[in-house]
Amino acid sequence: MPDLLTVGVEEEYLLVDPVTREVVPEGQEVVAQASAGGLGDRVTTELTRYQVEARTEPHVVMDGLGEQIRSMRAAVAEAAEQRGSRAISCGAPVLVRPTPPPISEGRRYAESIEVFRALNDSHIACACHIHVGVADLGLALQVSNHIRPWLPALIALSANSPYWAGRDTGYASWRAISLACWPVAGPPPYFESPAHFNELVDAVIEPGGVMDRAGLYWDIRPSSHVPTLEIRVADAVATAEETVLLSAIVRAAAATALSAVHVGEPAPRPQPEILRVACWRAARDGLAGESVDLPTTRLVPATARIDQLLTWIEPALRQHGDLELVLSGWSRLRAEGGGADRQRLAYRRRASFTDVVDHLIASTTTGDRDGMALAQVVRPQD
Repeated sequence: MPDLLTVGVEEEYLLVDPVTREVVPEGQEVVAQASAGGLGDRVTTELTRYQVEARTEPHVVMDGLGEQIRSMRAAVAEAAEQRGSRAISCGAPVLVRPTPPPISEGRRYAESIEVFRALNDSHIACACHIHVGVADLGLALQVSNHIRPWLPALIALSANSPYWAGRDTGYASWRAISLACWPVAGPPPYFESPAHFNELVDAVIEPGGVMDRAGLYWDIRPSSHVPTLEIRVADAVATAEETVLLSAIVRAAAATALSAVHVGEPAPRPQPEILRVACWRAARDGLAGESVDLPTTRLVPATARIDQLLTWIEPALRQHGDLELVLSGWSRLRAEGGGADRQRLAYRRRASFTDVVDHLIASTTTGDRDGMALAQVVRPQD
């Protein structure tokens, strides 16, 4: 088993009006306020002015990571309140006008409009990006190969975007579906070597499929700006505790993959089409339905696939001291439902989208899940 790995997190948040609950274009102003308030360069703008992004430092101990995530969320929330808005952590806007979003200032964002055009209109999407300290490119690519088959499980575990613009999409993660429209997105290829990776990246940049390496929207990629492997598959989850749970699971998956690499264990190679179908099914059903068991291609309960993932990474969880944290967090999530389930329950109480947004405001900053223990799984409305 390799040494303890560092882990850091980038979270993206939406800004909403506390009266209408629609998203509001206050991103640049909230970033300036939060930066001056103590976050410094750890808070930045995103593509649309409805969003902001904040990041932690690298951590080894999950308690420290959780503490920084909570303080980071509190700082963003306070800055938003000072601007007359509220911050929420979810994968897609519950209430947004069906018009092109206002784009943040900056050369890169202007280039995105020029290159990708109307694709930007539906990209009001917020993710949780988890960075694991694997600096060597060759090792990072081999770890990516081993984690690829578990991407659907991570989608199901984090799914937190069932609504878009005042309607139930029927999906648990609409963010995952909308992101798949981009030219280079979704599960990455199986990489044979660093040379293979570099050749492929150059080949997709040349015709404009991405602007540069920072524009690779694969669900896992070697980071373009820090010496890490970046797992980008998760929706922005509702609570800080869920972010910590995901981070512990992802780090343990990377450590387990590193151990497999060191002993020469080959990574599974599911067919790309089957893996994409499995990711689609996970985005549709979340924790509430079924998932594709990739070794057999049969459908199994989504929760069973998570259990298989936790079995695979259990030795690494023990080594990092995270086993109890993950088992208790998974038990609670399984009992209360995933983020998409809890959003739907908030809506169904009074058929109110404003209730959904209020639930997300509370979950984002206080971790209050509004007492939403689910007696049964909440499914999409017909």
